[in-house]
Amino acid sequence: MPPPEALTRRTRILLGIGIVILLGFSAHRLYFAEPPGPYVALSGNTMGTTWTVKLAGNDLGPDAIREAGRAVGEALDDVVARMSTWEETSELAKFNALASRRPFEVSESVIDVLSVAHQVNLRSGGAFDVTIGPLVEAWGFGSGAPLEEELSEARIRILLRRVGISLLEIDADKNTLRKSHPLAKLDVSAIAKGYGVDRVAEALESLGHLDYLVEVGGELKARGRKRDGAEWRVAIERPSEEIRRLHRVIILEDQAMATSGDYRNYYEIDGKRISHTLDPRTGRPIDHGLASVSVVHERATWADAWATALNVLGPYEGYALALDQGLTAHFIVRSGRESFDEWSTPEFEALLAAAEGPEDRPGDDEAAKPE
Repeated sequence: MPPPEALTRRTRILLGIGIVILLGFSAHRLYFAEPPGPYVALSGNTMGTTWTVKLAGNDLGPDAIREAGRAVGEALDDVVARMSTWEETSELAKFNALASRRPFEVSESVIDVLSVAHQVNLRSGGAFDVTIGPLVEAWGFGSGAPLEEELSEARIRILLRRVGISLLEIDADKNTLRKSHPLAKLDVSAIAKGYGVDRVAEALESLGHLDYLVEVGGELKARGRKRDGAEWRVAIERPSEEIRRLHRVIILEDQAMATSGDYRNYYEIDGKRISHTLDPRTGRPIDHGLASVSVVHERATWADAWATALNVLGPYEGYALALDQGLTAHFIVRSGRESFDEWSTPEFEALLAAAEGPEDRPGDDEAAKPE
């Protein structure tokens, strides 16, 4: 039997070797091994709201995750730099401040968003209009505070002279904008988050990520599947002012979904709800029984714009237009204080049916919610 000193020395040596081996395994897991779980989640803030990206697939080591995070941040920062109405240095802010009818050069990104907005405006009979900026400010949803009394009809008539897609000239060949009224102002808040989702998706795909779920302020886009092979299941929020609950679940695969509703962003005047969703045709906040509408489309930009247009039109006009345009849309209509009816186009009914079955459960990935 070796002396006690030798045993102690051998124990120390073996213990040291064991620690080195454990540290080696830990370092390998940290720098080389794939992360556990069905996806990796990233998040941050943008456009006055939050964003979340869930990545699946292979090659999700620390370097790849950091690179993806940088790409997401850069894509969203670029949208803000071009389309924010709050940042004075953005392209749209400079255009809004221009009291002139001369052409103003903008980026292809701005042209892309405004071209989609123009098409939805025409197809919705003017229910979606990015020249709504003067109304947004006047009703207290811009830089000013909420109103203490409603705008007068005379004031609304004056403001409507500065609103209308015909006041905006888009030259896609020269990448220029021109306004025929010097006080016209653009507000793309009803389409910018959807565009941000599309830009983030493009950035991820350029890095080779083909399995993801992107969410910006409740607007969603999914591609591929989770690491365990499961689909991306997303939920529509129940329009409740008291507690946030899930309403319906669908599977998103290579599609985007946007939701527009009036139950979060509003204020009251003498007990009357003043919704942040404004009807550019009347100059007034919407006032009907439609609580929210969700639209699924290949591009989140289109889904965002269409959801707002249908919300402005209300349950009857909106549903009729959704059918006419072949949109994948779901309407939640108030039938009481906390009770609702739901109307879906045939295309959306198919999505609901695909999500039903023994695996049907509340969406554990993201919930579409209006901002």
